[in-house]
Amino acid sequence: MEKAGLPELWIATTNRGKVLEFEMILEPLVKKGLKIKTLADLDTYYPPEETGQTFLDNARIKARSLKAMKPGTWIVAEDSGLAVEGMNGLPGVHSARYAGPKASDFENRAKLLKIMGLKQLSNRNAAFICQMVVFDSEGREHLFDGELKGKIAKAEAGKTGFGYDSVFVPDGQPEGQAKTLAELGLAYKNQVSHRARAVEKLKAVLDNL
Repeated sequence: MEKAGLPELWIATTNRGKVLEFEMILEPLVKKGLKIKTLADLDTYYPPEETGQTFLDNARIKARSLKAMKPGTWIVAEDSGLAVEGMNGLPGVHSARYAGPKASDFENRAKLLKIMGLKQLSNRNAAFICQMVVFDSEGREHLFDGELKGKIAKAEAGKTGFGYDSVFVPDGQPEGQAKTLAELGLAYKNQVSHRARAVEKLKAVLDNL
């Protein structure tokens, strides 16, 4: 165990944007001795196929895969995405590959805006959803989640973040002054996002070790 009882925490992702969010939110614990590791720290890793029907299914698949390689350590895996009301919850679990298996974030956003435009959807309500699976050093499973409600903009705006941030307008902003997550910046996002809310729950558990 590291000083202050904090462990080595392995995060099952290669997404640098997600890693940065984890690091920023968990920074107080890192200063106390928490060590964050990612798939980039492994010599070899073959990601499992994400065949789950839900975000929780896919998070569990990823967590179990990394747990098999790093038994006895803390493992974190999350699956998250965008659910649009007017599209019956799509892109959902397919958010990262909505425009194809190798699609870029830009291509995914472009497809979403195009389809919503073609359907002339008046209901642009949406939510970012995060489901997180954590295995502690004794192999016990912990589940955390988070959600951020908002609406889909009609055009992209903003440069920060990744994924669908530049087309997602969080609820609760002043009338006529609403901005996308990409315009609001990382500091704002790490206070309110779906992933931030799930990570905060994990942080509370780690803080009590």
